[in-house]
Amino acid sequence: MAATPQKPAAATPRRKVSRHRGEGQWAAGHHTPLNGNEQFKKDDDGLNVRTRIETIYSKRGFDSIDPNDLRGRMRWWGLYTQRRPGIDGGKTAVLEPEELDDEYFMLRVRIDGGALTTRQLRVIGEISQEFARGTADITDRQNVQYHWIRIEDVPEIWNRLEGVGLSTVTACGDTPRVMIGSPVAGIAEDEIIDGTPALEEMKRRVLNNPAYSNLPRKFKTAISGSPVLDVVHEINDVAFVGVVHPEHGPGFDVWVGGGLSTNPKLGVRLGAWVSIDEVPDVYEGVISIFRDYGYRRLRTRARLKFLVADWGAEKFRQVLEDEYLKRKLVDGPAPEQPSQQWRDHIGVHRQKDGRFYVGFAPRVGRVDGATLTKIADLAEAHGSGRVRTTVEQKMIVLDVEEDKVDSLVEGLEALDLTARPSSFRRGTMACTGIEFCKLAIVETKQRGSQLIDELERRLPDFEEPITINLNGCPNACARIQVADIGLKGQLVVNDKGEQVEGYQVHLGGALGLEAGFGRKVRGLKVTSEELPDYVERVLKRFQAEREDGERFATWAARASEEALS
Repeated sequence: MAATPQKPAAATPRRKVSRHRGEGQWAAGHHTPLNGNEQFKKDDDGLNVRTRIETIYSKRGFDSIDPNDLRGRMRWWGLYTQRRPGIDGGKTAVLEPEELDDEYFMLRVRIDGGALTTRQLRVIGEISQEFARGTADITDRQNVQYHWIRIEDVPEIWNRLEGVGLSTVTACGDTPRVMIGSPVAGIAEDEIIDGTPALEEMKRRVLNNPAYSNLPRKFKTAISGSPVLDVVHEINDVAFVGVVHPEHGPGFDVWVGGGLSTNPKLGVRLGAWVSIDEVPDVYEGVISIFRDYGYRRLRTRARLKFLVADWGAEKFRQVLEDEYLKRKLVDGPAPEQPSQQWRDHIGVHRQKDGRFYVGFAPRVGRVDGATLTKIADLAEAHGSGRVRTTVEQKMIVLDVEEDKVDSLVEGLEALDLTARPSSFRRGTMACTGIEFCKLAIVETKQRGSQLIDELERRLPDFEEPITINLNGCPNACARIQVADIGLKGQLVVNDKGEQVEGYQVHLGGALGLEAGFGRKVRGLKVTSEELPDYVERVLKRFQAEREDGERFATWAARASEEALS
């Protein structure tokens, strides 16, 4: 009997097998570039672009610049193309880079530790006037930024800066950025330890060094021995914070993995105490971990904070000790909470040598070259040869004799640089904004300055510490998530149904004192035009509802949504 034909078995669907590429970590053997940025870095070290700028681009002009240099490697020498005038915020995320690019550059001068001589400050001011149409903004990382820079002028600018010991090397790019430090290092009466020698050694080891010129993303560093915690250590990739060990004395507590932008994370303590002599080795170990283990597959996950979040502090410390330092670190104490909310060193303060330093407030970091040269002249006329920039977009004149303090303060006032600012002048910061930045959606600098004027007029008796930070986009260059009132620029709809410039509001962020991110109230957005009314309304409610001695951030955390609207 013939066999009954069998129905063919149904084919089993073949499972698609994809090769797991990991996170692009070099230490795991993932050296194949997984995005365009990693490819151009592999093709040529960003440090090498300087030679092309000097020998080709500055002689042949903007149109001769290779695109991977223009929007990539030139950042390794502090150069970004600036936004073409007339492009509104609604087109920021729509246009191609070449449509947004102007034929002028932002050039960032790195000022490690905020430390400048008056001679250096004068040269910065002169360059601003000659080559940058007078622009010279002070950033919240102690740098100075020029705009309107032509590629033809860059070699001469470098020559002048380097002639007085300044540089733009790795001021931008996937590199060790400026190392921020206490602006009163070595002079403050209450200082725990002066971090300057460690900062100088860290610079010597990594700047212009190809071993550290190809990191997954930017790498931000802070060091301070000040008890007021004046370098926003919680939001740096690595930070060294002055503490006193019960057995070993003054040294530093180590923090890693902080950062803001669209995925904010506060840094974590490794629980390790290091002496001033150990700081450079630990620093080099941390930056090497980032280079070797950092995520290179996705740019959005390439900051050190993501690795630290995945590993945790214990594993990070173990890898640092076992693979890089080859020794154990000493356990140590956490820094004490600062005794004051203001950490900007504004006003007149006695130095440990008996002289005085005077901190003063420009408007939202906006100064100009002529003003900077006048500050240098004024400082020298009062016996000082040193100034500092701060992480709050402020400045300080050091080494003033007591009998010259009042005259210096009066001279600063004449330049609209007050050492006795209102809370609003003192506490308001702003990023570059749409005027020059290709990522921005709204205007910030002028808006911030106008807001200061309005609040001083409407609330003349308001004396509580308050921070108001304006940012032109979600990237948080002006630290919106950790401000009392953080304003993230975006387009909003006004009461006429029109799309206009405005801000999403974050309330109650803080660093130092109970560090944490601000609260977002659902749907709370304000137009730029409504901003003074909104801030006035919220501050009046704070004054009416606050408990004795309560800070704005504490009140904002407990206030009703109605009170915050």
